[in-house]
Amino acid sequence: MEQINLPPASQAHGRITLPGSKSISNRTLLLAALATGTTEIRDLLASDDTSRMLEALEKLGVQLTQFAESAWRVTGCAANFPNKNADLLLGNAGTAFRPLTAALAFSNGHYQLSGVARMHERPIADLVNALVQAGAHIDYLANIGFPPLKISPAKPDLSKPIQIRGDVSSQFLTALLMALPLTNQHARIEVIGELISKPYIEITLNLMAKFGVVVQRDGWQSFSIVANSQYISPHEMFVEGDASSASYFLAAGVIGGEVCVDGIGQQSIQGDVRFADALALMGGRIEYGQNNITAHKAAKIKAIDLDCNHMPDAAMTLAIMALFADGTTTLKNIASWRVKETDRLTAMAAELRKLGALVVEGADFIQITPPATLIANAVIDTYDDHRMAMCFSLVSLGGVPITINDPKCVNKTFPDYFLEFQKITQA
Repeated sequence: MEQINLPPASQAHGRITLPGSKSISNRTLLLAALATGTTEIRDLLASDDTSRMLEALEKLGVQLTQFAESAWRVTGCAANFPNKNADLLLGNAGTAFRPLTAALAFSNGHYQLSGVARMHERPIADLVNALVQAGAHIDYLANIGFPPLKISPAKPDLSKPIQIRGDVSSQFLTALLMALPLTNQHARIEVIGELISKPYIEITLNLMAKFGVVVQRDGWQSFSIVANSQYISPHEMFVEGDASSASYFLAAGVIGGEVCVDGIGQQSIQGDVRFADALALMGGRIEYGQNNITAHKAAKIKAIDLDCNHMPDAAMTLAIMALFADGTTTLKNIASWRVKETDRLTAMAAELRKLGALVVEGADFIQITPPATLIANAVIDTYDDHRMAMCFSLVSLGGVPITINDPKCVNKTFPDYFLEFQKITQA
């Protein structure tokens, strides 16, 4: 297995420019493809996940042209994909698989969607059930409730509200919201239970509005889309820097010195920007610019007890910060970790223990007590999960060498991550 050995570090200084947000990139690509008109998308993330979306859209007959670095021109198909028969291989890209499932359900064609083995273990029944309520025709090709899927032409009927659980993955609601305008019918969605990861829904609503579809909502319990809603190209879109990726560099600044990240500011539409607030709770000093955030070293890193529902991806970085804290840190309301690229709760607990931490893993929380001294030369397994690899790089700032297995898994969202990390820690 390929490995990267990170030497011990004691400081982090520098400035980095963030890659584009994965969540915004893939949503924007799909909306541009479904819209009337041509959209120029700038600062698009170049990664495995966006590559899977681009490949899928090309197979569906969407005209795509890369006209500059990180810039794509998408000629929209006016909610009518030209190719009505396609087999799509989507890797482990949830931000491609879930929205495409919903959009293709109402695209009057015959499609098969599959991914890597882990994608076939990630539940999709709640989304499929909601789509079936709306008249979709979807079959499971292997295990019921999981990909791969076969999609046949739908008979849309939105005369009754569509009910969907909110406590498994916000991507299900995102996919449903983005697809329902394709039916041309009035649609109402009712969320059953508490909606998790609300800021990701805010991203979806914000981007839909930029493409001309304004969703009415009653708190977080119901959402309505008027009949004959249509996506219209805004002509040009800029993708924000990825707030989840910012978390590693901001954390490095609080642990080791001063780091500025460009490409995101306090007014970001991404919920993970609030990770900076959590760092302030832990003792870091945070400065906001219009399009950058700077993190300064904490005099002492404080343990916290925090509900992380609003930023589940960035919360993983807080689990590593807990290794440097002055007591026991508890991160709560993170059940969604279990249905990500791996079961992140179990994976995080296992790898933290390799470093000497005392860890309590609950159904939806993790409690971390740091060791008196970090165990040097730990070999960290990454579970084909980009965020596990990036998070654990921060351990080297504790002055201990660490080995990361399968470092190329970061290609999912941040192919140059380790180069950028070493720039700020070896300056």
